[in-house]
Amino acid sequence: MNGTLWAMLPPLLAIVISLITKEVNLSLFIGILVGAGLFTGFHPFETVITTFDIMASKVQGNMGVLIFIIFLGMIVYLMNLSGATKKYAQWAVKRIKGRRASLLSAAALGVVIFVDDYFNCLTVGTVMGPIFDKNHLSREKLAYIIDCTAAPICIIAPISSWAAAVTSSLPDGTTIDGFQLFLQTIPYNFYSLFTLMLILLTSITLIDFGKMNQFEMEARLKKYEEKLQEEDEAASRGQIIDLILPIAGLIVFSIVSMLYTGGFFDGGITLGQAFADCDAITGLAMGSFYTVLLVALLYLPRKIVTPKVFLDGLVKGFIHMVPATLILVFAWTLGGVCGGDYLDAGGFVAEFVQQHHISLKLMPAIFFLITILLSFSTGTSWGTFAIMLPITVSVIGENSPTLLAITTAAVLGGSVCGDHLSPISDTTILSSTGAECDHLRHVESQLPYGFLVALISFGIYLLAGFVTQQAWILLILGLALEACLLLLFKKLGRQSEKV
Repeated sequence: MNGTLWAMLPPLLAIVISLITKEVNLSLFIGILVGAGLFTGFHPFETVITTFDIMASKVQGNMGVLIFIIFLGMIVYLMNLSGATKKYAQWAVKRIKGRRASLLSAAALGVVIFVDDYFNCLTVGTVMGPIFDKNHLSREKLAYIIDCTAAPICIIAPISSWAAAVTSSLPDGTTIDGFQLFLQTIPYNFYSLFTLMLILLTSITLIDFGKMNQFEMEARLKKYEEKLQEEDEAASRGQIIDLILPIAGLIVFSIVSMLYTGGFFDGGITLGQAFADCDAITGLAMGSFYTVLLVALLYLPRKIVTPKVFLDGLVKGFIHMVPATLILVFAWTLGGVCGGDYLDAGGFVAEFVQQHHISLKLMPAIFFLITILLSFSTGTSWGTFAIMLPITVSVIGENSPTLLAITTAAVLGGSVCGDHLSPISDTTILSSTGAECDHLRHVESQLPYGFLVALISFGIYLLAGFVTQQAWILLILGLALEACLLLLFKKLGRQSEKV
């Protein structure tokens, strides 16, 4: 079963069951058991042992992520407990008026928080949720904006945990400068750039389609003002600064900690190299820990909260993140079952690519589709480009630098695309968690948008291979296609309303 088409069965099974039953945890666990069963020949004891061996390994390997998420949950809970989030909502509601302004503000905040996608997912949802409620925007739309300003921003930001992951995924022995290659991919990362363009276009035009349109119509009928008015009557000591300082502190502490793990403060190393060599997850965990200490120093001396309430808030913030961490653990375990040490889904894809001798001009479009499939099935962007980047370098070679940059960008964009479309992706899960909306409602409302951008990106990669490699021409074509399709959807929507 290893390295064969059967390796794709467990994630696909988990996805189908989750869409039918609406039970994500159960679906993931069934997929894990089926995958472990395929690996062990469905031996009753070895299947269970393999399942928990993989789970333990994944938890251990991702402990920094779990620590970061738990500390972030504590920070968010304490900010809400202090009343700072509510005070910001009261301030922002008076100044951010209307649906268009709310959408653009959420997108702008997502762009600003570019250090890491996990940080982005949970922070933007906390800050913008009350504003969306006040302006009758759906939490599903907020989850979509969060998801689409998380990974797509991180994958084109040189100073981010994603840039570090990409530069460290190149094969050993290559003479390619990983960081320079990453910079060259930015203008060709069409899926990420077109996703950001689509957010801007839909926010300005207020055009929605698919399930999102239905959820937006539902949101317009809900009465959010009464809920906010009741909450406003509750006294709180927190001020807006008690929200801004922890968020700013988390950004600063995370960046400084990442630079520290990259050896920047030891001297003799550039900023870019420090980010390329850093341990991003450890840096984020350190940054979140220091931010908890900052919150304690900010709240306790001013008696924003009592010591007992503060300690209780830490526990409740931990508990609040348990559902998200449980889904993440299951998603990681499923990805591990499909990994190279077990079913080897990546090996199956790699062998397929190498066995079929196809024109190099087709490679950007083909690699884009393959990485979408792999990322969608495993629910991980990082795991996907870690598998595919060495294959990309070996297939394209170092003698065609522009084609290598375009194909590498296609791999990165395809990894993000599959991550967006997959219900078992960690960032998809955290986006729905941060926006406080039902996970599957987020998935089904985001799918049409992801498919639209993926289709346009695929066509542009074909043009990049056969027609022109001028990035600015390709970007203008993609933007024009998005605008035309949105206008078409708007026209079709009006016609359906008349019927």
